[in-house]
Amino acid sequence: MGLKIRLARAGAKKRPYYHIVVADSRSPRDGRFIEKLGSYNPMLPPEHEDRVRLVDERIQHWVSQGAVATERVARFLGHAGLAPMPAYGEQPKQSAPKKKAQERARAAAA
Repeated sequence: MGLKIRLARAGAKKRPYYHIVVADSRSPRDGRFIEKLGSYNPMLPPEHEDRVRLVDERIQHWVSQGAVATERVARFLGHAGLAPMPAYGEQPKQSAPKKKAQERARAAAA
């Protein structure tokens, strides 16, 4: 049985709220879980202290039992100092300005 520390969605439509839970990797996102380990409220500003709440000792317990955090939860754990910060992959280049927009920007700067 593979254990994951992941987000389980709660809250109303267009008002997301997530519980940080440890669950079997085969169970659905909002389905059965083993234990709640914290919460994440993306509606709060990033510097707000209640945006991410973690139960440190229980997270350390589950990590020692072999639970693996998902990418988003690993980022939360890295900011809290409970795990090393995950390495970020290379950002996609699709969102970069296209060739003509880059030429216009260079012309405007010159």
